[in-house]
Amino acid sequence: MPASEFSHVCHWVFDLDHTLYPPSARLFDQIEVRMTAYVMRALGVDAAEADRLRDQYWRSHGTTLAGLMQVHGVDPAPYLHEVHDIDFSALTPDPELRAAIADLPGQKIVFTNGSAPYAQKVLAARGLDGLFDGIFGVEHAEYHPKPAARAFTTVFGRAGVDPARAAMFEDDPRNLAVPHQLGMRTIHVAEHPAPAPHIQHHTADLPRFLRSLRAARHH
Repeated sequence: MPASEFSHVCHWVFDLDHTLYPPSARLFDQIEVRMTAYVMRALGVDAAEADRLRDQYWRSHGTTLAGLMQVHGVDPAPYLHEVHDIDFSALTPDPELRAAIADLPGQKIVFTNGSAPYAQKVLAARGLDGLFDGIFGVEHAEYHPKPAARAFTTVFGRAGVDPARAAMFEDDPRNLAVPHQLGMRTIHVAEHPAPAPHIQHHTADLPRFLRSLRAARHH
């Protein structure tokens, strides 16, 4: 990996779910159960239809919530509180990841399609609390979720992120398209690569990737 590709970066933007903790924690298993229950109650549909809508809105609108808001006028605040009221005990601290992120020069933020209070609980369970200069949830993007361009420009404006000097770490390939268009370095964090023109780097080991940047800087 050419370290020179990151020599200009001083804004580091991290997704949360399946980026700052591994998918094996299976938090989304819990969240999806609560999402389905919420959709059933809010729309008066059975579990099968709620599951279908949940998946359809995620694919067509970026998140289930975005579809519920745009199609059904669902109030986002109670939804976000309810679906994220889960057990975080599957998460364990990751001192290696903490040290690698702490060593990055400049501003470090989290930008998630979840809520900021949920993100704070995840970060605390991972031993990553107090590490970031800002934690931005979908509420800070005026409820416009990634991958919508408006979500990125709104949050980056609030955070003071200069995309030309920034890098984005994200598990969902869809959510790296706009950062790439904005001139950011894009890093896909997942077990398997997803080749696409807007993905510049891939890693299945985020601490190791970040350490490689540190090693390059120090030589």
